[in-house]
Amino acid sequence: MKKVLIANRGEIAVRIARACADYGVKSVAVYADADIDALHVRMADEAYGLDGERPADTYLNIAKLIAIAHKSGADAVHPGYGFLSESEAFARAVLDAGLRWIGPTPETIAKLGDKVEARKIALQVGAPLVAGTPDPVKDAGEVLAFAQQHGLPIIIKAAFGGGGRGMKIAWRMDEVEELFHSAVREAVTAFGRGECFVEQFLDRPRHIEAQVLADTHGNVVVLGTRDCSLQRRNQKLVEEAPAPFLSDEQRARIHSSARDICAAAGYVSAGTVEFLLSQTGAISFLEVNTRLQVEHPVTEQTTGVDLVIEQLRVADGLPLSITETPAPLGHSIEFRINAEDVGRGFLPTPGPVVRFDPPSGPGVRLDTGVQTGSVVPGSFDSLMAKLIVSGATREQALARARRALAEFRIEGLSSVLPFHRAVIGHADFVGNDGFKVHTRWIESDFAEPLAAAVRAEPLPDASLVRCAVEIDGRRVSLGLPAMLLQGLASAGGGVAAAPAAESAVDPAAVTSPIAGNLHAWKVADGDTVQEGDVIAVMEAMKMEMQVTAHRSGVVALVAEAGKAQVLGAVIARIG
Repeated sequence: MKKVLIANRGEIAVRIARACADYGVKSVAVYADADIDALHVRMADEAYGLDGERPADTYLNIAKLIAIAHKSGADAVHPGYGFLSESEAFARAVLDAGLRWIGPTPETIAKLGDKVEARKIALQVGAPLVAGTPDPVKDAGEVLAFAQQHGLPIIIKAAFGGGGRGMKIAWRMDEVEELFHSAVREAVTAFGRGECFVEQFLDRPRHIEAQVLADTHGNVVVLGTRDCSLQRRNQKLVEEAPAPFLSDEQRARIHSSARDICAAAGYVSAGTVEFLLSQTGAISFLEVNTRLQVEHPVTEQTTGVDLVIEQLRVADGLPLSITETPAPLGHSIEFRINAEDVGRGFLPTPGPVVRFDPPSGPGVRLDTGVQTGSVVPGSFDSLMAKLIVSGATREQALARARRALAEFRIEGLSSVLPFHRAVIGHADFVGNDGFKVHTRWIESDFAEPLAAAVRAEPLPDASLVRCAVEIDGRRVSLGLPAMLLQGLASAGGGVAAAPAAESAVDPAAVTSPIAGNLHAWKVADGDTVQEGDVIAVMEAMKMEMQVTAHRSGVVALVAEAGKAQVLGAVIARIG
């Protein structure tokens, strides 16, 4: 290959562009309107606009991505993670367009990306499994029937998704139906398909995964394990490698199961096999992610293997540079630096990055998609950067992590740094008296109060005003940031619109808890509601959030469903 189109954004697009430079090939970035000045756009050798703002119109638009690949002269496509990275249709479209696909074959993506089929393969090779539906469920009634047969809690999961999207846990029968519909909506938004299946939910398990590499020469290698148990809303926050506090037997079982599943599926490229480890020590296969993982750097740090370059090598038909599971090179911990307000329940907080001052020093690596002056848009994931800290031992890695997190400064919008600083010294995570972290530890056990952050600066208008211009006799399309035009108008004597003053405190007001889209009303204008009733569903950064009534009364709707809302906007009143 000579030139790689990176069909993604943010820190992973920056990571891939750097690997392309190391490998000796050119890189091509793509960008939504809001990302026109993003770091990944400036890091790549070339960049092309996707002419849109929503994921469906940009990073999920297969036709646009293929057209840009041809226009730029790219001969390969790397999908990163998220978006279309696990899309069989995209992989086929890339290959049908005469381009190389940097990832598993479309057939393998279909086989393992369908979590129901992946379960069947796991059963065939003898991997451990909890009870689940053999096929996607048709409606909420089937979910209820499964819950009645196997008991609660249950987990409803998108059959063609990953990354925590379209995943809901039901603890009560009366919430099963709404959670099923919510999971379907999230799956459609994130992956374009809404099929879901159901499994028994293991309460308080650890989340353990195995990193796998495979080439076209028959080599399938497990590089080691990771622990990814620290999660909120089924989204990982802290990961480490190798997974600590495992017995030799548990580690061997995870390695062998991961290898056998991938071998049976004819896997090539990088992939991750995920497991749950119960409080009793039982292991249960979870899923296979047919892509590069967000947390791949901790494996790179503890093996010395560059996973992205290995993907490029495999796509070029070369054998893996490693053929056996390596002994770990110390210990590594990754902290996802998300734009979220930990004091307000990890609410997404898009906005401008006024200051981004990361740490450095021994054992510190930073994979970032932002810098001072960047803007984190509300249309996409909240991940800004990843702080990866390594040491010869876990204890040294923890000590370095405390120092690095204390050095890190981000201003202008909220971040999860306060949580990371708190958890890195928590006894449950440090593990001197046993490792007590599990996948719902943040919701159920983490009790340290964390202050709500100062509200982020309002998002600037990131839209582009497009027009046709002629340059040297050639007609081209020109896109100018709307904010730039507003500034020019103001400088020329025009009057820029002043921000609306905040409304006085209104005890009847229901305000938007996030900057995001008002997805749907669950009540009608004039309905009588009780305190705690769900009245609306909002969506931001690809995650759904329920809005509940803060008091009982008659609801009067103010905002229109489907419209974007700023943080704190009045969307209804209850009188």
